[in-house]
Amino acid sequence: MTLVPRQLRALVVARAESRCEYCGLAQEGQEATFHVDHVVPVTADGPTTAANLALACVSCSLRKEARRSATDPTTRRSVPLFHPRRQRWDTHFRWTGTRVVGVTPTGRATIAALRMNRPLILAIRAEEALRGRHPPR
Repeated sequence: MTLVPRQLRALVVARAESRCEYCGLAQEGQEATFHVDHVVPVTADGPTTAANLALACVSCSLRKEARRSATDPTTRRSVPLFHPRRQRWDTHFRWTGTRVVGVTPTGRATIAALRMNRPLILAIRAEEALRGRHPPR
């Protein structure tokens, strides 16, 4: 695991407004500290720089692993995963209540790979909605 300097981590957290940049979950109210994810993995020579780091909840981070692509369930083609530094979230995803919906092959593949609509996260989002923290603004 590559150590991310404290100041760089603080920048990533502030830039993400303390939310997972993949699924939108707020750090507030979560027990586990969110990970600073290398969008392009270190194993693929991804640098530890602000331009290659994203805040990720533990679930998204562990499911993403060192992957850069996944299969779009609609087309069955391998496509790049969502890249929070180079792409806009709302280009690839939409909210339908507590469910995140993919509107592009990248969005659909990212949702499938990170299991962004599994029952537990839907329940967490419902609770977050009651607390005014979902959907993200």
